[in-house]
Amino acid sequence: MGIMLDGDVVIRGEKGTFDLRNWVESLPKERFEIAAITVAELWPGVERATGTHKTSRQRYLMVVATLWNAPANAFG
Repeated sequence: MGIMLDGDVVIRGEKGTFDLRNWVESLPKERFEIAAITVAELWPGVERATGTHKTSRQRYLMVVATLWNAPANAFG
């Protein structure tokens, strides 16, 4: 069993209103998961973004998506 990340946590992490990386790293014994449907719900935000914002949003979401059943050090 792990900690399931919801879309609002992911969005707050991207916007900088929640330090997702430090929170994940502060729980090294936990496993973090994100549902495929959550990634699918967030993907339209990547598609609507433009320029460098699109690139950074896509990269961020892909990193978060790797948290599916991943150890806390998945941010690298």
